[in-house]
Amino acid sequence: MTDTHAATQPAPRGKGAYVAVIIITAIVTYGIVALLMNINERKQESQQHYVKLVDLSEKTIDPAEWGKNFPRQYDSYKRTAENTSRRHGGSEAISKLEDDPRLRRIFAGYAFSVDYRERRGHAFMLEDQDNTERVKQFKQPGACLQCHASITAAYREAGDGDLMKGFEKICAMPLKEARGLVEHPVACIDCHDPQSMQLRVTRPGFIRGIADLAKHVAEELAANAKKPKEEASSAPLPHLTSIHQWARHRNQGSTDEYDVNALATRQEMRSYVCGQCHVEYYFKGDKKTVTYPWHNGLRVEQIESYYDANSYKDYAHAETGAPILKAQHPEFELWNQGIHARSGVSCSDCHMPYQREGAIKVSDHQVRSPLLNIARACQTCHRYGEDEIKARAETIQSRNKALLDRAEDALVELLDTLKTAKSGNVDPKVLEESLALQRKAQWRVDYINAENSMGFHAPQEAARILGEAIDYARQGQLKVLGPK
Repeated sequence: MTDTHAATQPAPRGKGAYVAVIIITAIVTYGIVALLMNINERKQESQQHYVKLVDLSEKTIDPAEWGKNFPRQYDSYKRTAENTSRRHGGSEAISKLEDDPRLRRIFAGYAFSVDYRERRGHAFMLEDQDNTERVKQFKQPGACLQCHASITAAYREAGDGDLMKGFEKICAMPLKEARGLVEHPVACIDCHDPQSMQLRVTRPGFIRGIADLAKHVAEELAANAKKPKEEASSAPLPHLTSIHQWARHRNQGSTDEYDVNALATRQEMRSYVCGQCHVEYYFKGDKKTVTYPWHNGLRVEQIESYYDANSYKDYAHAETGAPILKAQHPEFELWNQGIHARSGVSCSDCHMPYQREGAIKVSDHQVRSPLLNIARACQTCHRYGEDEIKARAETIQSRNKALLDRAEDALVELLDTLKTAKSGNVDPKVLEESLALQRKAQWRVDYINAENSMGFHAPQEAARILGEAIDYARQGQLKVLGPK
C-alpha cells in the first residue's frame, strides 16, 4: 500500500536559496548605505564654499591666486578668452568701421573714426586697450584704465591708502605712465572683498555716480510729494530699493550720504558690480577725472541735460563743427529702463547664471550673452523652448538694427545738408540751430550703437531714442533747407 502523504511532501529547499537571499540582502544593504553616504557627502560638499589654500588680501591682484581657493569660478573666468559669435554682436574683434562705413563720417574728427572694434571678452580688455589705434595715434589719460584694468590696488597705492585720492591722481596721468601701474584685466578683487568674498563696488566713478543718482531720486520723490496725486509722476527707478529707502530717510532729515557698499542689497550688487564699467561716463576737467553724468537721472535726455548745463563736448565734428557727445557703453543706463530691471532681474542672473557642479551652486564667471546659454540664463524664468526664446530675442535685435540703420542714414544726410549749407549763404543763427540738432541726433544714434545689447535691454526705450534721433536729424535738415 502506497503512502500518499509522504509522496506529496515538498522537497526540502537547498542551501543555495538561503545563500542567494543573504547575497541579495547584502547587496541591497550596501546600496542603501552607499546612497546614504553619498547624500551625506553631497550635503557636506554643498555647505563647503571653498577650501582655503592661500591667504588673499587687498594686494592679491592675480586671479590665478584666487583660483587656488576658488577653482570652479576661476575655470569659467578663464573662458572669457573664448571667441563667441551671434547674429548681432559677438566677441571677435571685427572692425565696426569696415562693417558700417557710415561711422567714419559720423565720428569724423575723433579717434573712433580711426579704430572702432567689437569688444571682446573680459580676458582681453587690457590687451585690446593697448593695441587700439585710438591709443597708439592719440594721447589718452590714465582715466581710461578705470574700465580696462584691475586697478583698485594701484589706486590705493598711488593715494597712500586713500582710494579716491589715488583715483584722481592716476586719472590725471598720461596713459603710458599709468599703464605701468597695472598688470591684469578685470579680476576677482574688483568685485569681491578678499576676506568675506562679498560683492563690492571698487570703482570710484561708480561710487560717486550712484550717490549723485540717489540724490536725484530723493529730489524727484520730494517734488512728487508736493504735487496732487493725479499730477505726480511715477517713482524713478523703483527697482533700486536701497536708493528709495535712503531717499525717504534723506527727505525726512537724514544727512547721511548714500554708501553703495553699505546700503545696496545683494541683488542690486549683482548689477552694480557690472555697472562699474558698463556705463556712460566722461573725463571731467583738466584732471580728466572719470565722472558718471547721473546727476539728473539715467535716461538719455537726462544725461544730455547734464552735459548741456556744463557746456561739455567730446569733440567738434570735422565736417560741420558741431559740438558732439560720444557715448561710451551705456548698458547699465539702458538696462535700468527695461522690463528685466523692473522685474528684479540682475545683470548676473542673465550673464552669469548659477550652475551646479556636483552639489555646489556657483555663478558662471564666463561672462557672455545669455543667447549662448539659454537653458540656464533664460529658461529658469521663461518656460518655453530654446529656439522660441532665441527667435524672440533676435527679432527684437533685428528690428532695433533696422531702426538704427535708418537713424544713421538720416544723420549722414544731415551731415551732407550741413556741409552744403556751410559753403552757401545760410543765416549763421539758422546754421547754429541746425548744428544743435545734429548734436541731439548723433548723441541718440551713438547711444544705442555703443550700447552692447542691440536694444534688447530695453526695446521700447531703444526705439524711442532712435525715433527721436531720426526726428532731430530731419528737423536739422528742414531748418537749413527751409519750407518748400
